[in-house]
Amino acid sequence: MYEIIGPKNHEEFDKFVESHPYGNILQIYDWSKVKSFWVFRGVVVREKAGAPIKGAMSVLIRKMPGTPYTLMYAGRGPVCDLDDKETMSEILEGAKELAKKFKSYVLKLDPAITSDQTEYMQMMKELGFVLAPKALNFENIQPQYVMRLHIGGMTEDEVMASFKSKTRYNIRLAKKKGVQVKICGTEAIHDFYKLMVVTGERDEFMTRPEEYFVQMLESMGNRMRLYMAYSPDGEPIAGTIAGFLGDKVWYFYGASSNQHRNLMPNYLIQWEMIRWAVENHCNIYDFRGISGDLSEDNHLYGLYRFKSGFNAVFTEYVGEYRYVFHPLAYKFIENAMPIAKKVLRKVRSMKKKK
Repeated sequence: MYEIIGPKNHEEFDKFVESHPYGNILQIYDWSKVKSFWVFRGVVVREKAGAPIKGAMSVLIRKMPGTPYTLMYAGRGPVCDLDDKETMSEILEGAKELAKKFKSYVLKLDPAITSDQTEYMQMMKELGFVLAPKALNFENIQPQYVMRLHIGGMTEDEVMASFKSKTRYNIRLAKKKGVQVKICGTEAIHDFYKLMVVTGERDEFMTRPEEYFVQMLESMGNRMRLYMAYSPDGEPIAGTIAGFLGDKVWYFYGASSNQHRNLMPNYLIQWEMIRWAVENHCNIYDFRGISGDLSEDNHLYGLYRFKSGFNAVFTEYVGEYRYVFHPLAYKFIENAMPIAKKVLRKVRSMKKKK
């Protein structure tokens, strides 16, 4: 049986997600508070009323502008055993109930399940899910390709020893040059945001508004940290945001100045986040997205080179699944979305120039 939960009864839901091997920080209620334009609902599956939870999925629901429809999204969900088709089927039934209530045209989800899980992929196909085309370069909501560092049962020294020699050298160099890394609160968000703008202009990507990062720290509490790296004279030169849940730490955002790059702050700040994972006895430190195209002429190859220096493993997930409730609305909205995004980028670009 399934049940639908809301913001007022999410505690048991969160505990289940946190304790499950496939639990993800994007699946807890607090993450929905970061997404201020979305509505949270959770689908919970039990054997019977009052029994422990055996499967769950956090669903974020958002109205699509100019249409009567909503989009349902379960980031890195659902949370259940891979071979439990019965539970997955019940989760889907709960999603269908939500789709009727909120007039959703599609459910999108992107589980953190590796692409070698062919039986899982077959199960999803049998349930009616359609797998989106492979997204080599961040085309979908979450990256399909990530780098993961496996640190289960390892000490700090053992983790450090697993890094490539050049990475270890750069970490030591940053310390020797006087770089200081501090765990900061919202008071440092403005400095972080300025670095994000610089990084976005340098690497040609759109940055989120400053208020979004404030919301991340305020909503997630001690599950989210802002790390700032400072030059010897106290200038902020790099910043990152990391999240922690269960047996994993995720690297969410990173930014750096165009100056003082010779001090190697990005290496030291990554090491401090990895240390957080070791302190919490995590099994995985997740560097998150990279391109699936590992050719050296790819403009994103530098991400892979940097993260692989920490002994992180290239990981391909199954990708983004979609369950379509209204085919005609799906076709229209999905075709219109890329155009709307281009217009939005142009508007933002014009505002920045002003």
